[in-house]
Amino acid sequence: MIIHQFYDKGLAHASYAIIRSGRMVVIDPARNPQPYYDFAQLHNADITGVIETHPHADFVSSHLEIHQTTGAVIYVSKLAGAGYPHETFDDGDVIQLDDIKLKALNTPGHSPDSICILLEDENGRDCAIFTGDTLFAGDVGRPDLRENVGNITAKKEELARQMYHSTREKLMVLPADVTVYPAHGPGSLCGKSMSPDLQSSIGKELRENYALQLMDELSFVKTLMADQPFMPKYFGYDVELNKTGAPNFEESIGMVPRPSTDIALEKGALIVDSRVKNVYRSGHVKNAINLQDGEKFETWLGSVIGPDEQFYLIAAIDKELEVVIGKAAKIGYEKNIIAAILTPANAKERSADIDYADFKAQPDKYTIIDVRNWAEIKGGRIFKNSLTIPLPELRERVSEIPTDKPIVVHCAAGYRSTAAAGIIEAAVSNVPVYDLGEAVNDWK
Repeated sequence: MIIHQFYDKGLAHASYAIIRSGRMVVIDPARNPQPYYDFAQLHNADITGVIETHPHADFVSSHLEIHQTTGAVIYVSKLAGAGYPHETFDDGDVIQLDDIKLKALNTPGHSPDSICILLEDENGRDCAIFTGDTLFAGDVGRPDLRENVGNITAKKEELARQMYHSTREKLMVLPADVTVYPAHGPGSLCGKSMSPDLQSSIGKELRENYALQLMDELSFVKTLMADQPFMPKYFGYDVELNKTGAPNFEESIGMVPRPSTDIALEKGALIVDSRVKNVYRSGHVKNAINLQDGEKFETWLGSVIGPDEQFYLIAAIDKELEVVIGKAAKIGYEKNIIAAILTPANAKERSADIDYADFKAQPDKYTIIDVRNWAEIKGGRIFKNSLTIPLPELRERVSEIPTDKPIVVHCAAGYRSTAAAGIIEAAVSNVPVYDLGEAVNDWK
């Protein structure tokens, strides 16, 4: 038996392949199915099944494409209301891979339709569980993503109560040596305090996971709902897309327009510039937002830009352009790209350079905008008189920013403040807008 984890750092997403006797089942696959095809070929296996633990909010799955390409059966809970060919997989259902079994457990909490998959080995011993977004290393799934989307909606309080019972009645009763394989690791927005471990065990979670400690249901609900991270704009859209199934990955990104020569950009259109900050600052298209390519590009793209908004995508070279197109597709945004282009000739707007000595000496002369997340802000302000507007809310709240003084934007390390400065520059013309960048570390 082979169990293999595929891990995408950008979305902190883990998917899995299980191989036994030449047959392979994939659990919670990412948008690009090629790694699963390659792994199956490497081990001379046929992909015969794909299991979705729930309709995911934070990434687009390739379950439908794998089914269409290989004929693999898609398994998902009957509660998901799946709009693609599938077989239901709920309590009591079993997938047999020669002499091992994959057994379904309904574990609502993160979503009403969540399942876990318990693996029984060739000796009849429960040895591993694939927990989706129900149980993570150090955490459990957040309960507030399905209040308005999905086949079944539920208030977060109700889902939190269901999580209490799922963990205590389905997971915590398993043998301590059962290995836990979750769908996410640290940095995912599907939980709030995941550990750095990408796998765990039931015993370790019983000892160390705050959500599995002794407490009554009410205390659990209050604890789980407190201080959850922000919800990106694309989450609801991805739930619905995963319910029906996404289009073929390569075909879909291939349809993104890539003009070979400079083009006139539509007036008022959103522009996402993925180049590194220093290059962007030295010359960019007017009103462009600098979302630098990096490990969290797709998360910030789907947090700043809504799923119904169109945008131009800029990169420095062809190779980098293809990378960010692929990352946009991971959250289903390839269809939103008006055109993917290299740096245009009119990229001549320069970002204002702050007089740091003056700002350090007289910070009250400036309007300071803190674009960190609410959890960070609650942990303490860096500047006592700052105006707090987290980056995901900034485009909707930019009119709240006073324009009687120069504006300085900061985050925790410099990535978000660069994006925020571009958003504010597009809305403010009578005062300069400065990005404090990495210099914020001097104030911590």
